[in-house]
Amino acid sequence: MKSLCVYCSSSDRLEPKYYEAATRVGAEIARRQWALVYGGGKSGLMGAVARGTKDGGGKVVGVIPEFMKVRELAFTEADELISVLTMRERKMLMETRADAFVALPGGWGTLEEILEIMTLAHLDVLRKPVVFFNQDGYYDDLLAMFDRIVRENFMRQTVRGKYAVARTVEEIFTLIDGWNHTVSDKQWFETR
Repeated sequence: MKSLCVYCSSSDRLEPKYYEAATRVGAEIARRQWALVYGGGKSGLMGAVARGTKDGGGKVVGVIPEFMKVRELAFTEADELISVLTMRERKMLMETRADAFVALPGGWGTLEEILEIMTLAHLDVLRKPVVFFNQDGYYDDLLAMFDRIVRENFMRQTVRGKYAVARTVEEIFTLIDGWNHTVSDKQWFETR
């Protein structure tokens, strides 16, 4: 069974469109008979993607630090809920359990998690699909920063082949299915 690691917000103060898209991502994970690997939370987009997966009959694997579990933030309906002590342990376990990664809209935690995965991909330590879901241009500014990093020679053009950008839920899965880690400088899976 393939597993998709989803990084996303835990905020309950977002516009409804973000929860709807996260739910659709979860439903598509279930439809494909993949497993969801995620941060184990019940709120925000985390909860929406977990419920979308679970409601579709899919497998949900949550990895949650003990301090969050104590605060009753865990999605207790998960098929597997793994408790860890630190955020570092959480990230490592999610990384090893996943076949692909997607960042839905999120804050500091989401960015920190996906950028670590991108760093591992850049160093060729990790050769798995990495996708940004650029819903309604949410990641436009970050992607512009990536362009500047390349333009000013902090990184080579080949870094662009280490991640993909999807505008729709459907594109996330198309990009994962068509992933080719060995890309040249001229190839770039961006569809923004």
